[in-house]
Amino acid sequence: MQARMNHPVMVIPEAMKTMQTLSNLPHGSLPEKLLELVHLRASQINGCSVCVDMHPKLAKRAGETDERLFCVAARRDAPYFTDAERAALALTESLTRLSDREEGVPDAIWREADKHFNEKELASLILAIAVINVWNRLNVAVRQPVGAWKI
Repeated sequence: MQARMNHPVMVIPEAMKTMQTLSNLPHGSLPEKLLELVHLRASQINGCSVCVDMHPKLAKRAGETDERLFCVAARRDAPYFTDAERAALALTESLTRLSDREEGVPDAIWREADKHFNEKELASLILAIAVINVWNRLNVAVRQPVGAWKI
């Protein structure tokens, strides 16, 4: 596959700086492995092959296991995840699929996330989900080829 055009963040370098800054904000507030699970799940939903290829590699570097990576999409029934991770992944799915239901983020999903994360952690989680969705949309729009981003 070949990209339709140069990636927008390469065409507009200020966008790359902004995206990198936004991408880095949640780090330090949340475990790296959790962030990578969130990135992977949103990317699976959005069909972003670049990110579905990249984020398991980053997760493995952070100490993630194959079993958990393989089961991210089936986290509800897989025994490998904590309640907090399940809550973060449910929030990821809701924020990524906003138009799939009348209420974008149902109260039950919000309450479960709120139970496991303090305000700063929730803010970081929401930012992480929003930013990966932007990256996914940019990559999908231009058909960014897998392997184009080096990790």
